[in-house]
Amino acid sequence: MISQEKLNTTLWDAANSSRGIVDASIFKDYALTMLFFKYISDMHKVELAQLIEKYGKDNPRLEIKKNNMRFKIPEDASFDKVLEQISADNLGEIINKALHAIEEANEEHLKDIFTVDFNSQSILGQADQRNQMLSNLLRDFASIDLTEAGKSDILGKSYMYLLKQFASDAGKKAGEFFTPETVSKLLAKLAMPKKGDRICDPTCGSGSLLIQVAEEVGSDDYAIYGQEKVGSTYNLARMNMFIHNINDAEIFWGDTLNNPLIRDEKGLQKFEIVVANPPFSLDKWGAENLESDEFHRFHRGMPPKSKGDYAFISHMVEVAKEREGRVAVIVPHGVLFRGASEAAIRKSLIEENILDAVIGLPSGLFQTTGIPVAILIFDKSRQLGGANENRKDILFIDASKEYIQNKTQNELSSEIIDKIYTTYKERKEIEKYSHKASYEEVKENDYNLNIPRYVDTFEEEEQVDMKEIASKIESLEKELETVKKAMQEHLKNLGL
Repeated sequence: MISQEKLNTTLWDAANSSRGIVDASIFKDYALTMLFFKYISDMHKVELAQLIEKYGKDNPRLEIKKNNMRFKIPEDASFDKVLEQISADNLGEIINKALHAIEEANEEHLKDIFTVDFNSQSILGQADQRNQMLSNLLRDFASIDLTEAGKSDILGKSYMYLLKQFASDAGKKAGEFFTPETVSKLLAKLAMPKKGDRICDPTCGSGSLLIQVAEEVGSDDYAIYGQEKVGSTYNLARMNMFIHNINDAEIFWGDTLNNPLIRDEKGLQKFEIVVANPPFSLDKWGAENLESDEFHRFHRGMPPKSKGDYAFISHMVEVAKEREGRVAVIVPHGVLFRGASEAAIRKSLIEENILDAVIGLPSGLFQTTGIPVAILIFDKSRQLGGANENRKDILFIDASKEYIQNKTQNELSSEIIDKIYTTYKERKEIEKYSHKASYEEVKENDYNLNIPRYVDTFEEEEQVDMKEIASKIESLEKELETVKKAMQEHLKNLGL
């Protein structure tokens, strides 16, 4: 089987070879859709060959078994059939028709999953330019056999690798679809998912964070839910789930704040684990439309119209299961100390005794911003009747000084992630690193959660003995005078 490193390199070369016509943030949708097309075609081809070998080509049972295949690929809609028409003048139209045929054949799982238009003149240019890009893309992916990789987890890891590479190229637009891998790993560990949990990300992007949390469970006994506002990114998340063999994930397309779609008969569905990397300080998030929110998510106060951080936090806390649910969310530092309505919401959350930890991370971890960020952990098991109802302190961790410095982006090593996680799990107090603050201590600070108020990282300067320094200077000056005299005598003897 092809190695992980080889597949990563091969796929990135294929995905990247035709770029240049469109921006990286747009081209990724075409490249990753082509990868998914090749993947489901290859898997169908292998599965069909196995069925024919087992039942025979003319066996009536074969048709019944074909209907139960994971992906149904109409004969004229496979990757190989499209490849045969690579020189056609209407190549983009041919690809579109094939993908729509696959959607219709797999309506239960793949309905509307292919939203990119391979025949778009406005995005991909005139026919000659468009056909050249598409033929290159088809030819490059044709050289990669995904049958074996698709049966293991290496293709899933390669899909995540491609997302990371495109995020690196996309710059500030990367925040729309990708959370850096090491940050996702840390958040997944801090969420502490367990077997049987329902896991939700209300701003799931391409689904990378959800998959990290799912892998942390250690088995396939979990349920995945997500919602994403951007249509193309929503479909990348759906593809991501299938490539990772998570076939029953519930991913929804829509604005979580203004139209939350993950519901049950009682209203908003509740979850054991809620995680997110929501957009930082989102302006115009819909406050004016949610004064009388039907789900009562903002009963602690309405966040400011120009900063949606506490809108996302409020939603996440409300959909966490009572007396059990856990929330892990990435936020900008302003969330910890800003005043006005945000201060009132922050105070309410602290008084409810559900804020479990505040963790400061280094700057430069994200493609979208160079600012340092924090992780807030809310634990509803601290509520009355929960397993941790007697826990009243808040753990503060200052991990802002520890990171691996790269040219374009900082990262967290496995050792740094483990240190943060262990400190949190064991609620350890470490000098200049972590501190358990009582409710009274936080109240005395007027519910301000700015980490330096609780973790003193000040390094005292070594005491300097000025008398000793003066004595050394005097001694050095005497030595210098002696050397000068010796040099003058030497030059005199030389006749200079």
